[in-house]
Amino acid sequence: MRKHSTKNLRVNEEVGHELAMIIRELKDPRIALMTSVTDTYVAPDLKTCRVYISVLGSEEEQADTMEGLLSAKGFIRRELAQRLNLRNTPELTFVADRSIERGVMMSGKIDEVIRKDEEAEAGRTEE
Repeated sequence: MRKHSTKNLRVNEEVGHELAMIIRELKDPRIALMTSVTDTYVAPDLKTCRVYISVLGSEEEQADTMEGLLSAKGFIRRELAQRLNLRNTPELTFVADRSIERGVMMSGKIDEVIRKDEEAEAGRTEE
């Protein structure tokens, strides 16, 4: 199976969807309520899977969530195996995804620059 084949893309999508549902159902208090699966990359041989996790909250909540997911990795993998009919159930690796955080920060910086430009323009028109 090629890395970007249609089958691999469908497997990535389905694994991500199921993982999001499984993580939502976990009862571990360390896992924040605002935890989401942003992306998944299943290897073409279905042996490994990188799961990108986004947590809306403080650094401490993010660290606790990652710790909770690591401790529940075996349970999550078993649930995934029961829900999906794959030749192999991939070994899961959780990766903190900070792209949403960076996007919000960049959006704030852009808004700040636009505001400063508008203030400078207003100052020039008053003179």
